[in-house]
Amino acid sequence: MRSRFAPDRQLTARMVFVLLLLALVYAAFVAALVLLLKSVVVIVVVAAGVLVLQFWFSDKMAMFAMRAHEVSPEEEPRLHGTVDRLCALADMPKPRVAVSETDLPNAFATGRSADHAVLCVTRGLTRRIDGDELDGVLAHELSHVAHRDVTVITVASFLGVLAGLMVRMAFYSELLGGRRRDQNTALLLALVMAVSAAVYLLSLLLIRALSRYRELAADRSAAQLTGRPSALASALVKVSGDIARIPTQDLRTAQAFNAFLFAPALSGDSPAASILSTHPSLQRRLDALAELSKELGEPSE
Repeated sequence: MRSRFAPDRQLTARMVFVLLLLALVYAAFVAALVLLLKSVVVIVVVAAGVLVLQFWFSDKMAMFAMRAHEVSPEEEPRLHGTVDRLCALADMPKPRVAVSETDLPNAFATGRSADHAVLCVTRGLTRRIDGDELDGVLAHELSHVAHRDVTVITVASFLGVLAGLMVRMAFYSELLGGRRRDQNTALLLALVMAVSAAVYLLSLLLIRALSRYRELAADRSAAQLTGRPSALASALVKVSGDIARIPTQDLRTAQAFNAFLFAPALSGDSPAASILSTHPSLQRRLDALAELSKELGEPSE
């Protein structure tokens, strides 16, 4: 999709590279399952079913989980007005606009393509940030749509979902029928679980590495479009600070959609958490925005 968001060749190259690697892993995974389970039809049907559900209904699943609903310009004139202005500035089609009835301050974009994209903000976000900060957050999400990385993350995460499903299927099959199975069947299920777990971990690491870079790329594109890196940085500080004060139990549902959120619902500071994180650290994002602010000659406040 053409837009005035600056082309990001590094992001494109990384997305292509990760998708190629995942395609190779996927092919090896399917081949291993076919050899182990001796059933091409079952594997193809399960794989195709998961892919169709994830690709075609990702927006609906995210909206349902986040208690979001589409809103009209009459219902949310400020929000629609901001999206209209930013889409005109970026010269891109306007996505559907939605609001999530949660106090968690955040935003996300989802959908299988730019023509089926949804941009959603939470009530908690609109209550906490001002107009310039909202511009930055929405421009960040529109950048995801314009660069198609929402679609790429949706497709890329398919392999992890499939591998995770196979682990659960093998585990519960063994748990429910273990006593009635012979040693060969038990070994087969153990091998399926081991292969699936390894594939799940590998795909998880690849997707999380891509996700961290795409967040930095979206920050950069949003700041360049609005000309206000400092406003986006201010929104990041407010959102991250207020998320830390939201009760943990209220963040569990949102955590499943961390890769699509403006800021992660739950994160950690350990090295392992950093490797598995969907977002760069807050400090890294702020440092990148501060550097961009100098490059753009933005006046300091």
